[in-house]
Amino acid sequence: MAALTEVDLGASSVRDLNQALHAPATESAASWRVLNPRGAHSVACGLKDEVTVDVEGHVGYYCAGMNQRATVTVHGNAGVGVAENMMSGAVRVRGDASQSAGATAHGGLLVIEGNAAARCGISMKGVDIVVGGNVGHMSAFMGQAGRLVVCGDAGDALGDSLYEARLYVKGKVKSLGADCVEKEMRDEHRVELAELLKAAEFDQDPADFRRYGSARRLYHFKVDNSTAY
Repeated sequence: MAALTEVDLGASSVRDLNQALHAPATESAASWRVLNPRGAHSVACGLKDEVTVDVEGHVGYYCAGMNQRATVTVHGNAGVGVAENMMSGAVRVRGDASQSAGATAHGGLLVIEGNAAARCGISMKGVDIVVGGNVGHMSAFMGQAGRLVVCGDAGDALGDSLYEARLYVKGKVKSLGADCVEKEMRDEHRVELAELLKAAEFDQDPADFRRYGSARRLYHFKVDNSTAY
């Protein structure tokens, strides 16, 4: 069994922590526990190995950004841009997340057990994001690929200028953004959603959700649609 390495950010710097996490993974350093993060920024960024990192408390900006292969759990709230540009692996926030969670992320799984603020999944490029609560305005703005699951409500302009990302919402949607429409929820989508909810460890019924996607009217500029841009 891999040994657990503890780092206390009350005594060590984030730079020292990240440098240690970036070192080649060994069997004796595959599991990490970060104490006293106290809202520090850029915790556990750019990880490229199959390590497990548990952050015991709240974090600031860009926690677990550019993640590859690692599993990072924040036992608290996360600031702006958690899992920003994530490529693979898994990031879980036990509390709430601020703006732009999972922004530009290409792959992996981001789970937010609480609420996510504005622009959750902005410009997502293949990531799967599952939110246990609500998401704020402009979520999935320009979402290109991937799936966003919202177990609560969605704010204004959901999916504005959406490409091919797929959106599932259980609660109310305050308004849809440009070119985002409600779509039929077929059996294949319920199967897909069930798999995402299971991966996120959420006990929800896929039958309670609605699906949204792109109407595909804004892919190319047309003068007749100029007021929609």
